[in-house]
Amino acid sequence: MKIAIVGVSGAVGQEFLRVLDERKFPVDELALFGSQRSAGKAYEFRGKTITVKELQDNDDFKGIDIAFTSAGAGISKEFAETITRYGAVMIDNSSAFRMEGNVPLVVPEVNAVDAKIRPRGIIANPNCSTIQMVVALKPLNDISLIKRVHVSTYQSASGAGAAAMGELITQYKQIAAGETPTVEKFAYQLAYNVIPHIDVFTDNGYTKEEMKMYHETRKIMHSEVEVSAMCVRVPALRAHSESIWIETERSISPEEAIEAFSHAEGIVIQDDPANKIYPMPLFAAAKDPVYVGRIRRDISNPKGLFFWCVSDQIKKGAALNAVQIAEYLIRERAL
Repeated sequence: MKIAIVGVSGAVGQEFLRVLDERKFPVDELALFGSQRSAGKAYEFRGKTITVKELQDNDDFKGIDIAFTSAGAGISKEFAETITRYGAVMIDNSSAFRMEGNVPLVVPEVNAVDAKIRPRGIIANPNCSTIQMVVALKPLNDISLIKRVHVSTYQSASGAGAAAMGELITQYKQIAAGETPTVEKFAYQLAYNVIPHIDVFTDNGYTKEEMKMYHETRKIMHSEVEVSAMCVRVPALRAHSESIWIETERSISPEEAIEAFSHAEGIVIQDDPANKIYPMPLFAAAKDPVYVGRIRRDISNPKGLFFWCVSDQIKKGAALNAVQIAEYLIRERAL
């Protein structure tokens, strides 16, 4: 297999290197691409030093089997034809193609088979918050159709990239030293704060991040489920948390939900409140699973169920999901 990573210098690009190695992904040759600024940098992978090439409209992707792209929507749109021209499958981590009808939007635990039909040679990786939520929704939807979802997210600094993570750490150091904290990546200081604002606001009062969760969930699950989201940035470094409420066609007991979660791919249950066991981002960072806990009935609605969900945004919410798509294609001989 000849694999390419586009945007290797970013947080997700670096996670691609780690995930490919951890999972012993079959890489015979690895090509790394970046901006003009990143070109010439060198990274180690399985004992080899690989130099980053500048991404250009040329024949560099000839012979590439799979290209993992994470360089932003603008770059993905500009270079999609270049990347796929000679048959490479482009698994794109940006928002560029997620809602286009001829591009599958895939979470392997939920709708892996959709990855086989890709007329443009592109598969879209969903938004990080959507990924962990639909992994948790799938086993419950299999029991009883989910009609409605209300979700509040508690999204870590990692969702805004490596520079944002660095800024959060710097802010805490600056505040401890009595200095004015640097604020560049977010609308306000994130340290000792929460910000109910991720992405830009739209005309209906929701942010684009919140609307992504609405549209992407419906596309991935092939469902008319109604989703209402409130997305909030919190001063955690890695791993996003979500408070999820669902309404189903028939009542699902907590015991049924736990049974369904226990057999679901990619989910780990941490649900023992009496012993203070529940998912937390501190312990989910750099881990593969989607963790669920605090599973309980909604006392105000007989068909409502509440639970808490945590997963690493850079890993399952980005690089790992993309690599799992590629693994599925290899297993199914669908490249």
